[in-house]
Amino acid sequence: MLHPKLRAIANKIRNEELRRKVVKLLENPVFEVDGKVYSGLPLDVSPAGLSHHHCYPGGYIEHVVSTTNLALALCNSVEKVYHGKVNRDIVIAGILLHDIFKPVTYTVNENGSYGSTGLADYMDHLSIVIAELVRRGFPLDLVHVVSAHHGDYGPIRPHTIEALICHLADLMDSRLNGEVLNAAAYLTRKSVGEELKGLTSKEAFEIIHSKAVEGWNGVAKTIEKIKRRRATHKT
Repeated sequence: MLHPKLRAIANKIRNEELRRKVVKLLENPVFEVDGKVYSGLPLDVSPAGLSHHHCYPGGYIEHVVSTTNLALALCNSVEKVYHGKVNRDIVIAGILLHDIFKPVTYTVNENGSYGSTGLADYMDHLSIVIAELVRRGFPLDLVHVVSAHHGDYGPIRPHTIEALICHLADLMDSRLNGEVLNAAAYLTRKSVGEELKGLTSKEAFEIIHSKAVEGWNGVAKTIEKIKRRRATHKT
């Protein structure tokens, strides 16, 4: 079953053939090489990063949803402010697929932390998705969007408006999430002298808001509330 949030985004793709191909890959994001099929973590529970951003269960879905929001806002600016033209179908498809094979390179360790699979020793998620998009016959302009989403740090820089929008949206959301997680981790260490492992975005925003509203006492109270909530969830 495709996560309802991903399906809602995919339904925004107007081109029926492109939408069908995108949904098909989202429903079964497997990669085959040398006769072996790699499936990875389910998209709805996978993180979108191992350490820098969205590095918690469900982080992948959050990243795709938030990046889509940012990308569509950039589309609006291009069209309504600058009177440019954007192929929104390619933008939406690019966001949905740009990290689709990250979960294939992730594994869950015995202590609950995340690590890399054996496949990740040979191929990174970007190489995998480019190979798979070409194999499945996706449009070249979409392949470019995905291959260029790392900007200066990828195999090619964005050469189209659609690729630039996807790169900037991905960068903004990754940076936003990473900075918030880092800030919350700092406030936690400063307040209670220990790490709060596995911080989610919701918890991180709670901690930062409590500091702004109630100061350090608010941070301490929020951390205790998070600990109680986690303990209740476990039972």
